[in-house]
Amino acid sequence: MKMIGATKFKEQCLAILGRLDEEGMIITKHKKPVAKVVPIRSKSVNLIGKLKGKLTIKGDILSTGLKPAISS
Repeated sequence: MKMIGATKFKEQCLAILGRLDEEGMIITKHKKPVAKVVPIRSKSVNLIGKLKGKLTIKGDILSTGLKPAISS
C-alpha cells in the first residue's frame, strides 16, 4: 500500500484524490500511520437510503426478545 507524509498529502491533496486507486493510501506523521484514505465505491453509495419507506420495524428494536428472569 502506498504511504505519504501528512505534509506532502496536504500540499498535493487534490491531485492525490484524483488518482486514488481502490487500495487507497496511508497518511503518516513522523513515519507512523495516522489515517487511511480510500475511495468511495459508487455501488455502495447507491445503496444508501435505497430501502427508505420499504421496511417496517415490528416490536422494540432495542430489546433482546428475552423475558426477564423472575427472582424470588
